[in-house]
Amino acid sequence: MSQSGADTEQHQKIFKKAYDFTKADEIKEMGLYPYFKPLQATDGTTVQIEGREVIMAGSNNYLGLTNDPRTIEAAKKVLSVYGTGCTGSRYLNGTLDLHLELEEKLAEFIGKESCVLFSTGYQTNEGSIQTIAGRNDIIFSDRDNHACIVVGTQASNAKTVRYRHNDMDHLRAQLEKADPQAGKIIVTDGVFSMSGVIADVPGLVSLAKEFNAGLYLDDAHAIGVIGEGGRGSASVFGLIDDVDLISGTFSKSFASLGGFIVGDREVIEYIRHHSPAHIFSASMPPANVATVLKSLEILQEEPWRLERLEEISNYMRTELRNLGFNVWTSQTPIIPVVIGDMFDCFKFWKALFEEGVYSNAVVPPAVPQNQALLRTSYMATHTDEHLDQILSAFRKVGIDRGVIDQNGHSLIEQS
Repeated sequence: MSQSGADTEQHQKIFKKAYDFTKADEIKEMGLYPYFKPLQATDGTTVQIEGREVIMAGSNNYLGLTNDPRTIEAAKKVLSVYGTGCTGSRYLNGTLDLHLELEEKLAEFIGKESCVLFSTGYQTNEGSIQTIAGRNDIIFSDRDNHACIVVGTQASNAKTVRYRHNDMDHLRAQLEKADPQAGKIIVTDGVFSMSGVIADVPGLVSLAKEFNAGLYLDDAHAIGVIGEGGRGSASVFGLIDDVDLISGTFSKSFASLGGFIVGDREVIEYIRHHSPAHIFSASMPPANVATVLKSLEILQEEPWRLERLEEISNYMRTELRNLGFNVWTSQTPIIPVVIGDMFDCFKFWKALFEEGVYSNAVVPPAVPQNQALLRTSYMATHTDEHLDQILSAFRKVGIDRGVIDQNGHSLIEQS
């Protein structure tokens, strides 16, 4: 074979997996593809998709601030002062006084000594975990943790032990088997992004203390959502002082993009000076930072948003259950509606969209086999009318698709 022919064969071999991937095209041909839908306009609670207006029941815009005139104005205001971007990393030429102001205010808000910003929430966990955990350390990671935590553990040189979801007995067993001389850190979502379940923070704190392990909570879906004043999952239990590191994102309640981690000053300074994701990424653009600063201010000045969010979450969880839907054990504005089969889930998603409601279809491997679901999530600015329209659509589609009956009973196998 000529060199050219060998090169072609090797080229085809490396990309074979890509050319063999046809599932997405098959689902598109069936008219059931629910992903990458371009939004043409939005006011937050409603969106324009494919030329029609639908209620958004799948956004992480928990406080409803992405279209608030005050956050928009804050973003506009800094453009004329700082421009559109920083064109460099925080380590070199990309630090603004706005970054330092936000770090100080976030540390004070959550109740920790120090804070460091990252360009995305994903980078925050990926970059912090691999920096803190080294070759002689062990990471104990919940099996349902977000992908960015998983990647952070994989990128570290530490040994990773995965324990059953929110199972403190299994975590204890894994800690007991571990090398007592190794450095240890327990890493978990504070609120799990598919189920809406809050981590067992009291159990985690107790085990961390008993086995001299660090404790790291990813509060992407908890800061600005639950806890005293929106301070997150540890705050729900009054345990912020007992958690070593708390991370969060700005792409949800804070109506922007970026991430952060707070903790003791020495630990944060170590991350600041050693995390590749921080050192080698361009810093958050000024408009993004200004948006977060304004969102944090609104969160503290308007507690009604958190109260309304909790009221809506409790109402929707109860009413969806009353209709006969399986919503697992959700405790937050994330409320899954389990459909079961993947294609049944896609068909339900499409029918719901045609009824004027947008949700998120989640299928394996993001959830267990035969547990495909529609991930719904709610915001403080949803009106009662929005909520009742969502429930009406779910009831109609649920009955039409044979998921529930007219009397509020589930017609699918529960898991």
